[in-house]
This record gives sequence, C-alpha cells and structure tokens, in this order.
Amino acid sequence: MAHLLGAESLHLEYPTRVIFDKVTIGIDEGDRIGIVGRNGDGKSTLLSLLSGRIEPDGGRVTRRRGITLGMLDQSDVLSDDLLVAEAIVGHLEEHVWAGDAKIRDVIDGLLSDLPWTARLGELSGGQRRRVALAKLLVGDWDVVFLDEPTNHLDVEGIAWLAGHLKKRWSANQGGLLIVTHDRWFLDEVCTATWEVHDRIIEPFEGGYAAYILQRVERDAMAATMESKRQNLARKELAWLRRGAPARTTKPKFRMDAAYELIANEPPPRDSVTLSQLATSRLGKDVVDLLDVGVTYPPTDPAAPASTGRTVLHDIEWRIAPGERTGILGVNGAGKSTLLSLIAGTLQPTVGRVKRGKTVKVKILSQQLDELADILDDRVMDVIANQKSSYVTGGKELTPGQLLERMGFMSEQLSTRVKDLSGGQRRRLQLLLILLGEPNVLILDEPTNDLDTDILAAIEDLLDSWPGTLIVVSHDRYLLERVTDNQYAILGGRMRHLPGGVEEYLKLRTVERGGGAKATAKGGSVDASSDASGKATGKPSLGGAELRNAQKEFAAAGRKLAKYQTQLTDLHNRFAAHDQSDYAGLATLQAELTALQTAQGDLELRWLELTELLEG
Repeated sequence: MAHLLGAESLHLEYPTRVIFDKVTIGIDEGDRIGIVGRNGDGKSTLLSLLSGRIEPDGGRVTRRRGITLGMLDQSDVLSDDLLVAEAIVGHLEEHVWAGDAKIRDVIDGLLSDLPWTARLGELSGGQRRRVALAKLLVGDWDVVFLDEPTNHLDVEGIAWLAGHLKKRWSANQGGLLIVTHDRWFLDEVCTATWEVHDRIIEPFEGGYAAYILQRVERDAMAATMESKRQNLARKELAWLRRGAPARTTKPKFRMDAAYELIANEPPPRDSVTLSQLATSRLGKDVVDLLDVGVTYPPTDPAAPASTGRTVLHDIEWRIAPGERTGILGVNGAGKSTLLSLIAGTLQPTVGRVKRGKTVKVKILSQQLDELADILDDRVMDVIANQKSSYVTGGKELTPGQLLERMGFMSEQLSTRVKDLSGGQRRRLQLLLILLGEPNVLILDEPTNDLDTDILAAIEDLLDSWPGTLIVVSHDRYLLERVTDNQYAILGGRMRHLPGGVEEYLKLRTVERGGGAKATAKGGSVDASSDASGKATGKPSLGGAELRNAQKEFAAAGRKLAKYQTQLTDLHNRFAAHDQSDYAGLATLQAELTALQTAQGDLELRWLELTELLEG
C-alpha cells in the first residue's frame, strides 16, 4: 500500500513534561486508525503534529506530495455570521450541490433538523459542531483526521457517521485517523488502533475489541506491574465475548485466545446478589410511573392551553429494585423529562408518580452542579469531608482508594477543583454522588470528557453498585455494558427494546419513513403507524407463519445450548492435545472455526426471530 504521511523520530516537549520521544509512525492507503489513551497523554496533539498545525521539537513529519488532508478538531472556528448553507456548500447553486449524492447524504445524516438559512450564531454548541463535521465531510480528502467526532451526536448520528466513513473510500484508498472515547465506534470503523502512552505510540491490529485482547496478552507475557489495569481489561474482554448475540455474530479477534484468557473470569455482575442487596436497601417499591403524561404550556402566554406541547403520554413503568435500564431517544424526545419525573423535580400533567419510602435518588447531570460550591477547595479537603469508607464488591475502600481507582494521581489531591480538567471534574462528581450512598442512580450522558481506560474503571465500579441504575447516553457501548434492558422513547411513549440499540435504529428508520419496509432475513416489518403516530413495527406473520416461527425459535434455543456444550468440549480437547502436534492442532482449529461460525449464524437468526415474535 502506498504511503500517505507519517513521522520520523518525533520529539515534542512542553516546559513541564515530554509528550513524545523518538516516535516513528506511518499512515498508508486504506488505513483506518483509532487513537486511544488517557486524557492528557497527547492524542489531540498527535493529530496537530501530523496535520502540520504545530511543529515538533525534533524529528520530522513526512507527507506524500499532492495529498489533501481535512481535519475536525475540538475548537469552533466557524463565523457566527455564516448561514448553515454557506458553511456547508459555500456559494454553490442549489442545482449543483443537490445533484451531488455525497453532499445530500451528509446533509440528511447530520443536518436534517437544522434550518438551511439559520445563522450559526443562533445555533447551540452541539449544532455548530455538527455543521463543522458536515463541512468537512462534503469535501474530497485523501486523509481525514477526526478529533472526538461523536460528541454531540445521538445514537442515530453516530451510526450514520460510521456507515459514511466505512463507504467513503474503497478498501485500499484514503486514510482515516480518529480520536474518540466511543468504543463501539472504534470497533465499527477502525482496522487498527494506536495507544498513546508514556511518550510513545504503540500500534495494535483491529478495532477496540482486538486492542483489548492484545493488551491483555501483552501485559500477561511481560508480567507487568499494572495488575489493576490488566484486570479491568480482562473483565472488559469477558463482557465483550459474553455480550449481546448481535455483538458475537461477527468475531473481531481470535476466539480461542479470548476463551483462554477469560476462562477463570467471573461474569461482570452477580445479578442475583445485586438484586438481593438492592431489595434490602430499597424494599419492593422504588418508583412507579402510572399512566403518566407531561404537557408543557405554550410559549406564547396568550395562546390557549390546548396548544401546549405534549412530550410524554401513557407512560406505565414500575421500576424494580436493582433494575439497570438504558434510555434511548432523539434530542427532544423527552428523555430529560422522564428523568425529572423519576427524580421528583417535575410533576406529571396527568397520572401519578409513586415512590418508595426509602428511595434516595441522585442524578449525575451534565451541569456539574455538585461541584458549584467547592470549586475553590482542594480535592483532598473535599474528600476529607465525606464518609471514611465505602463498600463496593464486598470490599471496604477509603475515598482515597476510590479516587485512585477512578484515575486520580496522588499529586492531584492538592489541586483545587476549579483547576481540574473536564474529565477529572466528571469523575469527582460521580465519586461524590456515590459517597452519598443513593439507592437510585441516574446517569445523564456520563461519558463526556472521559477516556476509554477511565470509562472501563467506572463501569467496573458500577458493576458492584447494588442499586437501581438508569442511564441516558448516546454511547451504545456503555449502554450495553452497564445496563440489562434498554427502552426507547418513540412518539412520546416508552417501548422495550429486546434487540437493544440495533432494534432502536431499525424502529427509527421506520418512524422516519425511510422506506416502505425494513426487511430482515426472518421476515418483513411494515412501516405503518398506529393512532398515536408511533411506528407499530409489527411482524407480518400469519397464523401458520407464527407457529413455524415459534417452533424455529424454540429449536434455535436448544441448538445454541448444544453448541455451547460442544465448544466447551472442544476447548478441553485443545488443552489436552499435544502442543507439538501442529497438524492435529490445525484440525482442531478448523473444527472450532466451523463451530463458532455456525453458532454466530444461529445467534443472528435467534435475534431476528426474537424481534419478529416480540414486535
């Protein structure tokens, strides 16, 4: 593959520390590279060096003659006086840009809800960010650099962006470099991963899942002292393998090695024990939403009350002790309204909200309200005012140990809260909430400003938290990782998603009228709507078809259990086989690959049948 750009013996240092030291890397045609690492280790700085925005103190950046490079960074450089249309297509005539399929696709995918003639100065920060991303994507570039492109995108926008980047160039053309904390996005788009740490850049093959596996193998072979980090990575690998059927149908790494690494790793959560603990803390009643609806009054005081906007209606939800639920929905669908009803900060227009006597709700909000009164205090003083210990996972930890577990260094304890980075404030906010021992915890977009390692540490902490957890997030990896059920707000009502985020995206396609039918292997889904305006998405199965589908579903479940037994037996045969018999090992490997392929295909069919029967 032809070389696009790279760096030789790259060295960069600031007055207080060295960022990179003798780093040599390269990007070739067809590379799709994700960049991960702790906040502050130099991920965004690397993009600036390679793009030529800053010069290194040593070494050089090389670039093939004539290549074009487009970059989305985290700063907002668009003029407030520009119109959306001018920012995206300049002064092109409508018939010119409307005839370009790529431009139309970008506009539909990112800006369908924005007025084409709106001034940028009138838009929110998230809307301006989407305009900047669209402006970049409509251009023709040989290499594209994206710094946190999923910020301010909802689940649909992230899925669209992943699809766009995957088909933007042919397989052996173009180069892509992405800095993001969205682990699903990394897995979906990237074919290689660079980890930035300790002044170096370490390359790995594959996306995030493959990176996690290789990092565990690397740590195991080197017998490093990073045991805490290694355990977190191994636990996350275990979840990746034991996750939703849709995730396991497309193995992204060598499953024989993965099985060996997680053989003695327990499931991420002991659901039975957590449920018992939650019931003992909460009792049987948590929060019940009974036929609840919320209508906001019209913005014009003179307008009749009947013209108000109904956000939620006919909501019936009895939240159970220990329930771990993710909430999905487009911006403005009513997610924040639903959270306010649960927290008790908003009263319903119709229906009622019933709360258990022992319920103590806390919200991890996006506004960092918990830190407003302690901005001038040092971190150690803030922690000293809290309780002396906290029990998690059956172990008693001091606040200092919790701080260490959440990525704080000892030297940061003397830092004032106002001087912490955005990610550090976010972690401190969560820690203060947990030390308050709520039994119902609501997380509203908790992944903002956090790197992948810290997200893994927080997920590990939440695994042992014995309370009811409600999560609203556009990070589908986090939703699948820490919650057991997902619901969507569609047409002002809640709908259960047995198929998780994938099912939500299909329902949204139907709701938007993206086609007369959304076809799956197991049948077709009609795009009609019910009286409330919500897409019904009901399977077009007659009586005989329904009975056949039910029989096939039951048979698939039995066969999946049989496959699992066969896989266990085959792994035992692997372990007992003579490791010097390469021909025999190759035969076993072929048998294992065939069995895993059959299992993956059957899991996909099982999921499709689930959607058909429950739709």
